[in-house]
Amino acid sequence: MAANDKFEGWLGLDKESVNGNMQWGEFEPKKWSEADVDIEVECCGICGSDLHMLKSGWSQTPYPCVVGHEIVGKAVRVGSEVKDIKVGDRVGVGAQARSCLKPDCEECSTGQENYCGNGNVSTYGSIYPNGEGKSYGGYAKHNRTHNRFVVKIPEGLSSTDAAPMLCGGITVFSPLKRNGAGPGKKVGIVGVGGLGHFAVLFARALGADRVVAISRKADKREDALKLGADEYIATDDDKDWEKTHKRSLDLIISTVSSAKMPLTGYLGLLRVHGTYIQVGAPDGGELPPVNAFTLLANGIKLGGSGIGSPDEIKEMLQLAADKKIKPWVQTRPMKDANAAIVDMTAGKARYRYVLQN
Repeated sequence: MAANDKFEGWLGLDKESVNGNMQWGEFEPKKWSEADVDIEVECCGICGSDLHMLKSGWSQTPYPCVVGHEIVGKAVRVGSEVKDIKVGDRVGVGAQARSCLKPDCEECSTGQENYCGNGNVSTYGSIYPNGEGKSYGGYAKHNRTHNRFVVKIPEGLSSTDAAPMLCGGITVFSPLKRNGAGPGKKVGIVGVGGLGHFAVLFARALGADRVVAISRKADKREDALKLGADEYIATDDDKDWEKTHKRSLDLIISTVSSAKMPLTGYLGLLRVHGTYIQVGAPDGGELPPVNAFTLLANGIKLGGSGIGSPDEIKEMLQLAADKKIKPWVQTRPMKDANAAIVDMTAGKARYRYVLQN
């Protein structure tokens, strides 16, 4: 490919694009550098973040944009500075396209590039420094990304299973691993959806003693148990759930993004010195208020987590391949992307859509 080639994909032109109004067309990827990899997109997962970006939910989107940051495909052009990827490799890209990568950056120099505060570039909708252009995602035929954020897909893991792990999977795997989900721990997962179903799968794969799925309604109970949960709490339907399950969990990962969720009730499920980690990101960032005494009464740690580093993604993918983790994926043709995002918005995915070229 020439450096000035045009790529093709589904363009979001304004806030109405989230209602199934993306337009197929050409776009100009970031300027080529010898540290980059061009990928022929085989498939791309649909993430809730895509919907937020299409409708300018978190902030004003720099339209036009091409969303999609769960990309798997074939490396078709590899820069001369790239050492560990060659043309023909099956590779993936998650939610991050670059960080500052400076040796004196505390985050980048310690394998925490996802928290870089100096030059974090998302896979789509970000403006590169130094006039390099804009980042465009994977609802497209091709993607161009810095090699540090391009990972090889292990053998034994299908492309359509790997794709949604690159954001949905890592967003929950990272806080599970960093907060000790494993033998001897009882883990609660709030929300049984795209993220939550991955959290149940990975908590089980990491060896947690007990995995408890938590949702509003009882209609996902059977799914949660099939995914590997030992127990299910329906906060709208199970009477006295706060009392029945009080101080029973060591760690809670919340994938829910609602200012109306019963946060105080969730915190009451934690044992002394338990940890609550928020990963769901609502429009506007608003969460329910927290009473200080709820935290003080049993030493609760309240935190958050955002995606994961390239090294964590590699570790997660290898674990998925080794443990034969099978996410619940529904494939859709790339040509039907508009219909797929409408269905995603309506909550019809069980539990992750993946677009295929």
